[in-house]
Amino acid sequence: MAQLAIKSLGFAAGVSAALLFTGFASQAFAMSPFQASYQFNYNGKNMGSATRTLSKAGNNWSYVFVAKAGAIASATESSNFSLNGSSITSGSFKRTSKILVHNNTMSINFNPSAKTINTKKDDKARSFAWRAGVLDELNAELQIREDLKNGGLKSNYWIADAKEVEARKFVKQGTEKVKTSYGSFDTVKVVMKHDKPGRETVFWLAPKLDYAPVKMSHQDGKTSYGLLLTGYKGATN
Repeated sequence: MAQLAIKSLGFAAGVSAALLFTGFASQAFAMSPFQASYQFNYNGKNMGSATRTLSKAGNNWSYVFVAKAGAIASATESSNFSLNGSSITSGSFKRTSKILVHNNTMSINFNPSAKTINTKKDDKARSFAWRAGVLDELNAELQIREDLKNGGLKSNYWIADAKEVEARKFVKQGTEKVKTSYGSFDTVKVVMKHDKPGRETVFWLAPKLDYAPVKMSHQDGKTSYGLLLTGYKGATN
């Protein structure tokens, strides 16, 4: 259903939103604030809108994803982290979603001093052993971008969610021109690998917009949803 799609969009549009684009540009941008807006569609129908906003105060960074499907559903995800050179140090992550009158929450706290990663989804709390470099579902996108600007992707990335800390992988599948209401863009097409048959997540990344995602689609059996860029403010190439 549409409410399930909107709850998943933050990760799907986030964790791979800036991958594998070294073939497009020789100049590397430092991480800089931006805001991008999107049309959200479900099974080919326009259901609402979404935004992604990266901001900073000193060396404290905040990355926020917000999606709304009319009065039916909404979701907000936020990642707080610091940056040491080109390496992200995760601080905290939070997701809230509302479907009609039902609310759900999920949070992650990264605690290097205690060597733990603590998660809580609604009333279910879990704790995992510390692993250096673990990311959340939003700042993983930004770390991947920084790695590519500075030499290339790692073989995998460790990402924490409510239930586990696991390695995830992404694959480049060529280039493609994408037309949006904000303009047409040459993009890198990237696929996130899934173990489940019939599931596919694809991202189209625009070097001209500092490799921001201009399109995203997710197919799970007969259900599909996606994002398409409607506006952008930030670094350009």
